[in-house]
Amino acid sequence: MPTDEAIIRLGAFLGVFISMALWEATLPRLPRSHSRLMRWPSNVGIIALDTAIVRIVLPATATGLAVIGAERRWGLLNHLPMPGWASVIASVILLDLAIYLQHVVFHAVPALWRVHRMHHADLDFDVTTGTRFHPIEIVLSMLIKFGAVASLGTPAAGVLLFEVLLNATSMFNHGNVHLPAGIDRWLRWFLVTPDMHRVHHSIVVAETNSNFGFNLPWWDRLLGTYRDQPAAGHEGMTIGIESFREARELWLDRMLLQPFRGPAGAYAINRRRAA
Repeated sequence: MPTDEAIIRLGAFLGVFISMALWEATLPRLPRSHSRLMRWPSNVGIIALDTAIVRIVLPATATGLAVIGAERRWGLLNHLPMPGWASVIASVILLDLAIYLQHVVFHAVPALWRVHRMHHADLDFDVTTGTRFHPIEIVLSMLIKFGAVASLGTPAAGVLLFEVLLNATSMFNHGNVHLPAGIDRWLRWFLVTPDMHRVHHSIVVAETNSNFGFNLPWWDRLLGTYRDQPAAGHEGMTIGIESFREARELWLDRMLLQPFRGPAGAYAINRRRAA
């Protein structure tokens, strides 16, 4: 199972990454402010670093924990009379809600925002932004996911499907790709689209603290964090945050130090109401 899981995850990652990169190259949504050569080595390098650190610090996987949980009947879904397919669907939906809530908390708590803001400090928005996360955030996210898997009693197949979908949709909704407006309006009822999520990467605080979903768009709509468009429009908005605006901050060494440098900034959730 671990070997099969690794092959599935790697194959899905490479397939979606290459597809999105080709789509960006042929039908970009917006012009770049910085070259791929300046950004991509660090953004891709952080993937390798994150993977290595997780393997060392947390050798167990969420799917492995789900197998143990099923054997010992941990969690909610292991005590509900439902067919296997329904448990898998419920797992994907409930884990997606958990990730949405985690994302909101990482914006609300200054110490967690310091870790998460490396993702937002990218000065462009493309497929590599969707994989640009600080190793500390990756480890914390894994621990939170372990807690969600154990408490919800999600089946291993549901966990694997969710992780593959989350990884794929994160690369999709960070893509600098053109979608016709009509398709975008229809699709964002079922899936977070690039235009929907780009608002979340605006330098404007009230826009940064909106559109938290990575996969399903329903939580933003239901819980009041949905914002349809950036105030300045997609062509006029500025990507990133108020700090770390120099091109040198796109280098891997500076990215890794960003949680420990400077003030937390003005991006706490309660500032959204005042904006």
